[in-house]
Amino acid sequence: MGRAAERLDTDVLVVGAGPSGLMLAVCLAKLGVDAVIVDGKQGPTRESRALAVQARSMELYDQLGLVDRVLAERSSATTVVPGAGRGGRPFGRIRLRALGAGVTPYPEITVFEQSRNEQLLVDALGELRREVLWGHRLERLEVETGAAGAGDGAGGAGRAAGAAASVTAVLAGPDGPVTVHARYCVGADGAHSVVRESLGIPFEGVTNEHTFYVADASGVMGLVGDAINVRVTAEHFLLAFPMGPGRARLLGVVRDRDRDEHGELPESFVQGMLDREFGVRYAASAWFTTYRLHHRLAARFRDGPCFLVGDAAHIHSPVGAQGMNTGLQEAHDLACTLADVLVGGMPDARLDRYEAERRPVGRVLVATTDRAFAVVTSDAPLARFIRGRVVPVIGPLVVRVMPRLVGGRRVFGYLSQTRIRYRVPDASGTRRDSAVGVRLRWTGENYAALRSMQWQLHGYGVPERAVRRIAAELGVEAHAFPRDDGRPRHARLRRDRVYLVRRDGFVVAEVPAPGTGADLDAARARLAGF
Repeated sequence: MGRAAERLDTDVLVVGAGPSGLMLAVCLAKLGVDAVIVDGKQGPTRESRALAVQARSMELYDQLGLVDRVLAERSSATTVVPGAGRGGRPFGRIRLRALGAGVTPYPEITVFEQSRNEQLLVDALGELRREVLWGHRLERLEVETGAAGAGDGAGGAGRAAGAAASVTAVLAGPDGPVTVHARYCVGADGAHSVVRESLGIPFEGVTNEHTFYVADASGVMGLVGDAINVRVTAEHFLLAFPMGPGRARLLGVVRDRDRDEHGELPESFVQGMLDREFGVRYAASAWFTTYRLHHRLAARFRDGPCFLVGDAAHIHSPVGAQGMNTGLQEAHDLACTLADVLVGGMPDARLDRYEAERRPVGRVLVATTDRAFAVVTSDAPLARFIRGRVVPVIGPLVVRVMPRLVGGRRVFGYLSQTRIRYRVPDASGTRRDSAVGVRLRWTGENYAALRSMQWQLHGYGVPERAVRRIAAELGVEAHAFPRDDGRPRHARLRRDRVYLVRRDGFVVAEVPAPGTGADLDAARARLAGF
């Protein structure tokens, strides 16, 4: 789009140009959807903020053709080093590549700060001849619902979708007010989302009683370099991410009793506590801040023509480095779904899948990080006993056996966000371990096909002629991969089946290779609205 005018008309208005909003805008541009993205800031975030990019997000960057840029500039953490007890003595190494081998092309945690993610996506958007309208703040949002989908007005319990529903937004721009009329609006505007508040969507949850600190430190001593360090004592915990030689992101909690007589928490106190509890010292910090942690989830991710992604939809503890990654994946999912409707001609009801799929993920994420945070911060005597006495004893054993346990790979799947499963409607008889409802399994060669961001049919060891015939029947791309010693490279991709894959890389149907009429009808039903 050009520079701000008095009135703009578009298909999708994206409010907020953080990682989630920018991911959404880039995906929409690649998919041929007309969109406008706005933000009240003057440019991308300069602070590092979120730090880790998980494997699933790297797979999305691969699909967008951006992963090589990330790999060229990143640091990586291939190992987690836990420790416990006074002085934070390490008791082993958890090698992420061993846990993630064969699961993903990116079996480690990529350290690539939020500011660099944002700049990467801003540059990609510019290459697609789109730009962010910086300095444009949302002041008012009005939802206009046609008679076919008349709802209960802003702030109600939710609106019917309605083919005629649309939004009008009034922005405060640098040259005066700007009005944007759009078919859909996405709130990617953070924890204090104006979009969410305008819609009256409850943001339910709790505020943690303790204070969280973050320090981007240099001249760090006492940590294992190039690894994620996790330390616990009866009183405290420390999570440290590598940021390059001698640098680390340090995170932990302090109690209100630790504040000085003015109610402040000086950095010098945190430095002394880190030295005393964990034997960790640092010379200086480029960024130090403290804040209260919230665990909250929006009651709805969709309200008529409006949607929420990222921190506008959920906020939680940074334990596990999940927040930015979840927002990136929500944006990717929603962009693909909007393209199905706006470009692919699917019914508006297709958009209901976004909330049906992503809100359960957000709910589990908030609950899981809340519980994990409680375990490492609780003042309860039992929790203190476990951290101070039990973890130093059983921790070394757990670290030694984890690579050999199925549970270890499951933990990797949850942290890397490669294990997400969506409920597939009317999938009676589908085995729990089926490829349906999960991201396409990686075989070492099949992800290049996903870069088209189109619906497609995959066959593994199925004759190419059969794959192409069934794909032609369904009107999707065909991709046939050769068998490997008579078997597909991933055991769950059967050579007597073909797989219908959405734009976002999730499998929504498994069809017997002959492709009978009933089987094809079932697959067409998925194409029509899944």
